[in-house]
Amino acid sequence: MSRHIDAHADLHSDQGPLRGEHPGRAVNPIVKVRDLAWLEFAKPDLDRAELFAHAFGFTTALRTRDEVQLRGTDPGAPCVIIRKGPRSRFLGAAFLAADATDVLRLAEATGRRVDRLPDSLGGTAVALTDPSGVSICVVSGVQRLPELPAQTPLTVNAGHALERTNATQRPPREPARVQRLGHVVLQSTRCLETLNWYLQHLGMIVSDFQYYPGQRERGPVMSFIRCDRGDTPADHHTVALTLGPSNRYVHSAYQVCDLDALAAGGEYLRERGYHRSWGIGRHILGSQIFDYWRDPDGFLVEHFSDGDMFDAALEPGWAPMSASGLAQWGPPITKDFLGIAPGRESVRELHAMISSLREDNEFDVQRLRGLLKVASS
Repeated sequence: MSRHIDAHADLHSDQGPLRGEHPGRAVNPIVKVRDLAWLEFAKPDLDRAELFAHAFGFTTALRTRDEVQLRGTDPGAPCVIIRKGPRSRFLGAAFLAADATDVLRLAEATGRRVDRLPDSLGGTAVALTDPSGVSICVVSGVQRLPELPAQTPLTVNAGHALERTNATQRPPREPARVQRLGHVVLQSTRCLETLNWYLQHLGMIVSDFQYYPGQRERGPVMSFIRCDRGDTPADHHTVALTLGPSNRYVHSAYQVCDLDALAAGGEYLRERGYHRSWGIGRHILGSQIFDYWRDPDGFLVEHFSDGDMFDAALEPGWAPMSASGLAQWGPPITKDFLGIAPGRESVRELHAMISSLREDNEFDVQRLRGLLKVASS
């Protein structure tokens, strides 16, 4: 693609790159993945996990004694695979190759072998590990689940456009039916190294960079990266990488049809005693309407709707990171969402900060000061 659109032209960020800053893409990537295929988790109680999943809006595609596959209404692979394990943890992510030969090319370039996936999924995969230790596989030829009946966006009288007459709006109080997996956010102590790995190995490109206030010269501390589909638009971010004192899963996001489905689905979850972490609001970077929830094991998951879609022409934007800059509108950001509410998560992160500062990584004392400044903003 030869055309390029400047990031600072009031499209998605008020700043473009400065001379010599990260270009946001690899010159000659090994392959270019098409999409995020699924995420994998381990959980000790599959019944409890499946109960929450149904309230959140997933449909069970497969259930065995040791595994649950959860899907959305869109055709394709399952969104989430949960395997029975002694403790709840994030296992990794699968990406969909643009072509079967890409799996072979990636395997050859990395010295890995190509394996067949289980019959329940079909297809082949090459298993990799990113610099943060996250298990990544690139898959091809997986079985395509058929489309399911989906929620239909409401017909809305917006402004003076009269689309609905002699009819009322009564969205049912029911789960917001998940359409598809949108993105995953990961924290890394080696954020720049990990970013470059995704750009080089998977051919992803940056939509937006964020830096700690006053530390732009040290480079980005958060990168929102999307799939490079050429002229075909892709989600503003399929993966977001943020610098922090530990390597961990932050959250994953799942698309629903519109604001009413998201809001009514949130009421359904609230009435059943599940914990809303933050929402409802609209993000700045990515523009999504969002609503964040904790599953019974404390994992953060998001309903979203109306996200930005960019083709490969758009250059990355640059912006300072701040807690108040996460939303255009909505309730104040919560300590729970930031991971600083009193509890096991904040204690683990505090211990990680102490350990990380003793190790050779990108999270040093100056970065810690920047992170604390963001959290207090």
